[in-house]
Order: sequence, then C-alpha cells, then structure tokens
Amino acid sequence: MKTLYFDCSSGISGNMTLAALTEIIGDENYLVEELKKIHVNGYTIDISKKIKNGITGTHVNVILEHQHGHSHTHEEHEHYHEHKEPIHEHHHHHEHRNLHDVCEIIDNSDIDEESKDLAKRIFMRVAKAESKVHNKPLDEVHFHEVGAIDSIVDIVGTAILINKIHPDKIISSVVNDGHGFIECAHGTMAVPVPATSEIFANSDVEFRQIDIDTELVTPTGAAIIAELSSEFTTLPAMKIQKIGWGAGTKDLKIPNILKVYYGDIQEENQKIVVMETNIDDCSGEILGYTEEMLFKNGALDVFYTSIFMKKNRPAYRLTVVCKEPDIQKLQNIIFKETTTIGIRYRYEYRTELERKQILIDTKYGTLKAKKVSNNGETYVYPEYESVKELAQKNNVPLKEIYNLKF
Repeated sequence: MKTLYFDCSSGISGNMTLAALTEIIGDENYLVEELKKIHVNGYTIDISKKIKNGITGTHVNVILEHQHGHSHTHEEHEHYHEHKEPIHEHHHHHEHRNLHDVCEIIDNSDIDEESKDLAKRIFMRVAKAESKVHNKPLDEVHFHEVGAIDSIVDIVGTAILINKIHPDKIISSVVNDGHGFIECAHGTMAVPVPATSEIFANSDVEFRQIDIDTELVTPTGAAIIAELSSEFTTLPAMKIQKIGWGAGTKDLKIPNILKVYYGDIQEENQKIVVMETNIDDCSGEILGYTEEMLFKNGALDVFYTSIFMKKNRPAYRLTVVCKEPDIQKLQNIIFKETTTIGIRYRYEYRTELERKQILIDTKYGTLKAKKVSNNGETYVYPEYESVKELAQKNNVPLKEIYNLKF
C-alpha cells in the first residue's frame, strides 16, 4: 500500500508542504507548469535549498509582483493574511476574494478534477474556521487568507502534487504547534491562533503544544493535514522509497522542517471490530437513518439481517464493522438513535486489496472507477453512482455502461 507519512514534529505550513511533496516527485518544474493551469497571475515561484540546523531542505517561496522592491517571505505573507494584517502600503495588492470566488477560480482552471475537488475541500476547512471566528455566514466571509494568491498556490499546488503522487493512504504524526503569543492586526493572540484552533476542533487531527515559543502550524497547514490524513500516529513499519524535506523560514532550536516519507506499508491482515445488536422494536425509518449516521462517522460497513426474536417477533440484527478507535463514537450513535440497550463486539482480521480511484474516458463520458490489484493482476470496478449518472445523461440502460470494456 503506497503511503505518505507526514512528520509534523516541527509543525506544518502551506509552503513547507509544497516543498516536501516537490522533493517526493523529484521534478521542480512540474509544480510550476501545473500551476499555470489555474490562470492566476501576479506571482512567481522561487524554489531553492535552505539549511535548517544542519539539515538541507527545499524551500518554496511565492513572490508577489508589484512589491516595488520590498520583498516578504512566503510565510510572512501567509501570516499576515491569516491574521488580517496589511503588508505595509501594498495591502491593496491582495484581493478580497471569498470562498465562492476561489471555487470559481479552481473550477475554471485546467487542472484535473480530482485536484479541483481536493483543493476545494481544503479551502472549505479554512472558510468554515474563518466563518466561526468572525461570526459570519460562509457566503459573507471576505478574508485575505482564502483570497490571497499565495494561499491559492499553496492549496491548489498541494492538491496537484498529492494527485501526482497518488498514494493509497496518507497518515501523519501528532501535529506539534508552539505556544506563547503572536502579534497581529487584532492585537496579541495565543498560539494556536483562532483559525487553526477551529480547524483542529472540526477535524480528527491530534495535536499538542511543545516548548517552542512561536507559531508552528498555520491555518493553511492545519487545513491541509486535517483533510489529507486519515490517522495520527507514529511511523508504522514501512519500506521507505523517498523522503521529502520541506524547509520553512524560521530559525528555531529544532529544525524548521516538514519531513514527508513515501513508501510501502504491508497491511495484509487488518485488525477490525465487529459490533452487533438485535432490535425488535424500532421503525425502518429510524434504522435507515442510523445506518447513514454510522457511515458518516467512520463505520467501514453497516448492514441489517432479518431475524426472529422472542415471542416470534420479526426483528433485525444490526452489524457494524469499524476500526478500534471508533468503537465508542459508533456505540454512542447506536444507543442514541435506536432502542437497543446492549451491544456486543468482537475482534476480527480482514485482508484488503490495494486499490485506487481512477477516471476512465468512455464514449458516454468520464466514468469513475476503482482499480484493484491482487497478486500481479488488476481489476477495474465502475462506481455505481458514476454509472448511474452516465446512463441517465445518455438515456441508455445501466447495463450498457457496465458492459463497456475497460
């Protein structure tokens, strides 16, 4: 299973992510050329090497044009934008775009659909946090952080590089942020800053503060790792093929570097949890709703089996398959939504084939599918919703789409 592991022991920011992923793909020009497809002008990208505490890493700097000779580092731009502080007299250079404007830029770009979708999901996390902090509806939030050119480059660039690498799984260390206070337009703020705190609160990110008196995680970095990582843990057993070193701009007592591992994890037998409960006094509407809630909260599988219980009552056995960390959360949903008063569970193992999402060009349009690998052979399975969409769009039977040769 091809895996990216983000070591966020020194935090994470947008340009550190770009730098580390650029090292993974090994082609600096790829990022520059792909970013031209978003049709946003007013910047140049400088990619260089920096040494942090004796470690050499790649540094990506977005240089905004028309600065009249006054330059700022990428992270300085990002910091000011996030906290609404103008960059001297050049504040007018940055457009006040809102989420709709940014999504329109992404949709009108020529990058691939998967990258568009990922970029918009990351932007949504930032927008929701800003909305909460400023107590405004999403469509009324105008803020530099989402509208600034360098944030668009950071987030869209990250999406482009992730889909170029196309890992099967992305995981992360516990995310370290610093402590103390930083100065911004609204006065003195505690670290993590409000937007970063809200992004953490609305995700599964596990983070902690370490003894570094400054900000280590920017809101952009928080949104990126919140959207990308499915797990926050120590580095698992991995056959490492490449390491990307993304250097920041700060000089700290620890290396200001984001380290990203790329390699292969063997996960032939995964330990899972199977929960079951028998229910004989609950309506079909409630059971259907419960299934939706379980899937939304991380269940791997949910299904009902028809059974007969005491007094010859027709009933259902609810079975939920999940990962161990999700037991408590999913049990609480079952107890809250159904009439059961007891749940049993057991541990089992499963073998999961390596798979990745692909897009197939057909005579009816683009079809989403899963490409599955097993023992040197590959199989392609179309996604039902995509098949249904093409069948309805072209007014052909569903089976005609399924019968296409892939």
